[in-house]
Amino acid sequence: MRILFADDHALIRDGFRPFLQQLDADVEVVEAGDLDQAIRSAEETDSLDLVILDLNMPGMNGLDGVGVMREKAPDVPVAILTGSMAREDVLAADQAGAAGYLLKTMSGKALVNALRLILSGGKYLPPEILTAAPAPEPEDKATSVGSGPMALLTDRERQVLALLAEGNTNKEIARELDLQEITVKIHLKKIFRKLNVSNRTKAARIALEFLPQAGKG
Repeated sequence: MRILFADDHALIRDGFRPFLQQLDADVEVVEAGDLDQAIRSAEETDSLDLVILDLNMPGMNGLDGVGVMREKAPDVPVAILTGSMAREDVLAADQAGAAGYLLKTMSGKALVNALRLILSGGKYLPPEILTAAPAPEPEDKATSVGSGPMALLTDRERQVLALLAEGNTNKEIARELDLQEITVKIHLKKIFRKLNVSNRTKAARIALEFLPQAGKG
């Protein structure tokens, strides 16, 4: 059995390897650190049984990377690995054709069971997220930020966007808001989607127009 596991953090790759090795006595794990390397590995490796892609590693561009990998390896199930527990992200992954949505917070036993399901031809989506009722929006959300594009964002997303507009890096935003850097990346992905922009520059331009505090840090 051959599994392609792509994540830009070597520590995560090392941590997942023992669980992947539980799937088969002769499992071979092919590692990659970004999407481009994962694609090259997929093209160069015969008889892949499973591809696991970190959702936020370089080259993924959100869920676009899932589609790219499925084009390169159409007969191989592709699962994504992420820290996002947002219901909308799970549904988007399903629509993108992912065979699994693996959370970095899963227990080892749950991970192995999910991977076995995927390898058997099934699909794994976290039931605890899909069955949870969507969180209610605060009643004063829209009125507190007007009717412009900022009304689409949560308070935390507006904080992240304001810091982005000031020129802060993801690491600096994480430190300022006491967040993990991966959490900042998740917030930015949602911000870009809600504002219908494709990069930081366009998001910052909207922030400078609609957020009074943006750019004044």
